[in-house]
Amino acid sequence: MRKQAAEQPGQTQRVKRDESRSSRTEGFSELSSSRVLWAGIAFSGLFTLLIWALDYRLAGIELLPDTGYSWYYWKLPTPTFWTRVTSWGFYLAHQLVIWAIIYYAQVLSKHRYTKGLHKVNVWALAANAFFIFLHLIQTHLWYDGLAQDTSISSSQGAVIVMLVWILLMENNRRGQFFGKKVPFPKEVVRFARTYHGYFFAWAIIYTFWYHPMVSTSGHLIGFFYMFLLLLQGSLFYTRIHTNRWWTFALEFTVLVHGTLVAVMQGNGLWPMFFFGFGGILVVTQMNGLGLSLPSRLLILGGYVGSALFVYGNMGLHRLNEVVRIPLIEYGSMFVLAGLFWLGLRIARTVRRMRHA
Repeated sequence: MRKQAAEQPGQTQRVKRDESRSSRTEGFSELSSSRVLWAGIAFSGLFTLLIWALDYRLAGIELLPDTGYSWYYWKLPTPTFWTRVTSWGFYLAHQLVIWAIIYYAQVLSKHRYTKGLHKVNVWALAANAFFIFLHLIQTHLWYDGLAQDTSISSSQGAVIVMLVWILLMENNRRGQFFGKKVPFPKEVVRFARTYHGYFFAWAIIYTFWYHPMVSTSGHLIGFFYMFLLLLQGSLFYTRIHTNRWWTFALEFTVLVHGTLVAVMQGNGLWPMFFFGFGGILVVTQMNGLGLSLPSRLLILGGYVGSALFVYGNMGLHRLNEVVRIPLIEYGSMFVLAGLFWLGLRIARTVRRMRHA
């Protein structure tokens, strides 16, 4: 007993040294992830203003006439070697750097969630900030983005799949339909949660480099949203990354962005985006916020009442617009879950054949 008592002070000191070493190597506890979040939001707003302020330098660029929905207007009539090399080269560098950081954190270091920042968060924040500035410089020197060589639907499709992936990934936490969970196989949801970072990083970074940094209202809103998503992607393995109000704000911003862009286009389709994404909000997203039943009923009532008012004035024959986006997203969610399930089954079968 005396020997054990004598060893305890030394053991305590070793434990404290180990904890101190762990704090220094695994996280920057002095950097609160919530404070970094607010600083990142401020940076996003200020950089969006910078894009607007510098847009006068792009006034002399001549573009081809807009030919319709499938045509992306903001690309050079005659791309050059350097416009393509810089847009694709900088995109690939950005993509590979962020993927490497995610892989290091997830596989090589096996990080855990903390309140402070890990060093990989600092790396990701610095890398994304660097490439944000680089994209602005690239726009003013060479202008073109990835839109020169890819379809406009590829950028939109990447973001849609990301939104659908989120619905699937969050099924166990908030359910799908008024809090009711869909009984997806556990391995499917686990796969979606484990590997979402790689796909989300691709969808966001690809969309980010798809557009030149011009200052139309739609571009400014879109870039501000891209900055927020890059910020979220930089804060993985921190508590703020899974904060339900912050993640809800990111999903809600899709509603705001889609509606405002539709309003500015003047095509009369803004109710479809507002009530379409709003439908997903009341059916699924608000159920992850811990709101009381009266609060949820109040939001639902406000949604139904405003939809009837708007379409009552525009024509009730257009009321079907309300369900178009939800049907696409929920239907795509089941398709995505099915693809994951099929891929996992194939992978399991191949492993069994190898070990047979």
